[in-house]
Amino acid sequence: MSSDQIQSTTSGDAPPIPLLSIRDLVVTFQTERGPACAVDHVSFDILPGEVLGIVGESGSGKSVTALSMLRLIPEPPGKIAAGKIIFDDQDLLQLPYDKMRHIRGNEIAMIFQEPMTALNPVFTIGMQVREAVLTHARVSKSEATERTVEMLDKVGIPSARRRLNDYPHQFSGGMRQRVMIAMALVCHPKILIADEPTTALDVTTQSQILDLMLELKQRETSASIVLITHDLGVVAETCQRAIVMYGGRIQETGTIEQLFSQPKHPYTQGLLASLPAIAGPRHERLYTIPGNVPSIMEMPSGCRFCTRCEHATDRCHASEPPLHDTGNGQLVRCHLLDPTSPE
Repeated sequence: MSSDQIQSTTSGDAPPIPLLSIRDLVVTFQTERGPACAVDHVSFDILPGEVLGIVGESGSGKSVTALSMLRLIPEPPGKIAAGKIIFDDQDLLQLPYDKMRHIRGNEIAMIFQEPMTALNPVFTIGMQVREAVLTHARVSKSEATERTVEMLDKVGIPSARRRLNDYPHQFSGGMRQRVMIAMALVCHPKILIADEPTTALDVTTQSQILDLMLELKQRETSASIVLITHDLGVVAETCQRAIVMYGGRIQETGTIEQLFSQPKHPYTQGLLASLPAIAGPRHERLYTIPGNVPSIMEMPSGCRFCTRCEHATDRCHASEPPLHDTGNGQLVRCHLLDPTSPE
């Protein structure tokens, strides 16, 4: 097993069998300046029943990683250049289109960050949720309609049956996101990917949507949830484990307790220090990570974070560190914490 192959283990216990495993995933995009690597040899496991967070600033590669799981990278300009995504003992990247279409929405479902663009504006809500049922289940239209009503009711759409014939623009942002959750869960998938599901919503509605997802997971399905977000506060409230990405690579991963009580990577420490609850009293100015996220066309030759790291050494600028275990399964990509690195 390479150092970049991430597994979750509990000290003294045998590791659980992953539901989905990503190994050495590479995703590139063709640009006028040549190919740009958006995801660079990313590896991790999704465990049965867990809520896994993937965090990082915009451009870190987290959403591209999520889209790759369902092979939704637009080709061209994008391309899954290398790697494996193992689910049910098969590599999803090698499946023919018809088999991948069966898995997409049925076994692995996704909630997108902007429901107004994800939902088709010219079809009713009822038609769109019902189509998800008819695509994957051998049921009549009337039974699919009943399942649709039942699911819309479970996600909190008032007068669900009456609103079947309404269009997306007739729903508020929070209600549209509830419809997206209904569409994703109506076929009881094994994995639910939520890509910034609360970005466009107000704080109160954000909390309601997250609570709804967790409640439905506990009450209705045992699905694993992959939560893609830039908000560490959301991760702390909802996830058991998290992956921190920067520059298209995993920089740190561990349990929520590990990452919040003992963050190892300077980037993770910077993200946590920028949270108001951790930064200190209200009169104190929030910490800001210096510099800006580099373009994927202009990544540093050494550590991806070295141009913004206050602790960077010459070695950090010269070579990229491997991902290594600091103890108890917490992995970090940093020369300063690698006991095998020379002084």
